[in-house]
Amino acid sequence: MPVDHVTVGTEPPLALDGFAEWIVQRGLLGLPLEDQLAGFCQRVHDAGLPMQRANMGLATLHPRWGAHTFIWRPGFGAVERTPRDRSFQQLDAYRRSPAHYLRARKESALRRRLDTGGPFDFPILDELSAEGLTDYAARIVPYEPLTRRGPQGDSLNGIFFSCATDRPEGFDGGQLAQLDATLPYLALAIKARATLDVAQTVVETYLGADAGRRVLTGEIQRGAVQTIRAVIWFCDLRGFTRLSDSVPRDELVELLDDYFDALAAPVHDHGGQILKFLGDGFLATFDLTGHDDQAACVSALKAATELRDRLPRFNASRLAAGKPVMDFGLAVHLGDVLYGNIGTDDRLDFTVVGPAVNEASRIQALCRPLGRNVLISSAFSRIARDCRQTLKSIGLHEVPDLEEPRELFVLAD
Repeated sequence: MPVDHVTVGTEPPLALDGFAEWIVQRGLLGLPLEDQLAGFCQRVHDAGLPMQRANMGLATLHPRWGAHTFIWRPGFGAVERTPRDRSFQQLDAYRRSPAHYLRARKESALRRRLDTGGPFDFPILDELSAEGLTDYAARIVPYEPLTRRGPQGDSLNGIFFSCATDRPEGFDGGQLAQLDATLPYLALAIKARATLDVAQTVVETYLGADAGRRVLTGEIQRGAVQTIRAVIWFCDLRGFTRLSDSVPRDELVELLDDYFDALAAPVHDHGGQILKFLGDGFLATFDLTGHDDQAACVSALKAATELRDRLPRFNASRLAAGKPVMDFGLAVHLGDVLYGNIGTDDRLDFTVVGPAVNEASRIQALCRPLGRNVLISSAFSRIARDCRQTLKSIGLHEVPDLEEPRELFVLAD
């Protein structure tokens, strides 16, 4: 490990009067993380710290991303943000980083000279040395854990901040001490915005984009519902119960996730919202309220057509790989539904309910006996005038629990 040679207090102090208050004010405004870091770094640089590169690392709570890395360089204006996925490769890279080194040892500071020719104890230092940088300083500002540490660690465990310079004599120790004094203010401002971002991710992940936004902006009282007109998608996988008895347990969730990816993609691609996963199926909507009815219906039908055409190819690729396959049944219906909070005093679900939802569920149950993947209601057909040339009637059919037979439609070939 190289010996660190540092200078202490030989340079003028940084001009940081009023800096802490400025950081806190930006945090109170809830500015995006990139804006907060860019402003912080630029002001520190303008105050006299010769940074040529700054890095902030922040863990997050996201189904795909485990952390975000932010890079600032003078003269570039914007901060470069890179999400880090939860792959083994990213985890291995993290374990070889200064951030992991500090956290694992419960230390808060690290300093390395970069102009010694190495060897360096972290791969990132080789990269920085190759850029001509001479001195590197890293800090950890921890947060109090929001919850007990679980298998994934704490989602908001503090910020990692590092900076590097190309100044031949490196950083001045007194100036770095000033920087250290400002970092808790930056961490607090970052935490305020990051907590909001995490909350938004969580509610959108579990409730859907629109429902999550509504909950996060205050629609959280039980009984707070509204009537909306919507296209209702009721989709179910066929064959899961049979496979669940034969597929090894550790492969079962992967199987279900793969099929949900295939079934959900057309909904998302065409502007729909998945509200709820129901075992081996899901409920989705295409909201007509405040939207052009015909455009929303066309989008819903395009999604159904895409799913009908996509799944056979998806199954063919699985069969070629020796993997089990399933089929699907989908009901497309249209009607008024109650949309909002339903449940107990302290446990709510933001969903849709009403006779139209029940009818969609019962139409979907007819897919198997009628030998169809997609069944479309007469209510949808009546409203979706621009889609009628793509629909074909298969006559009147008895629908369980409904008094009158319903005319049903399928997608024309």
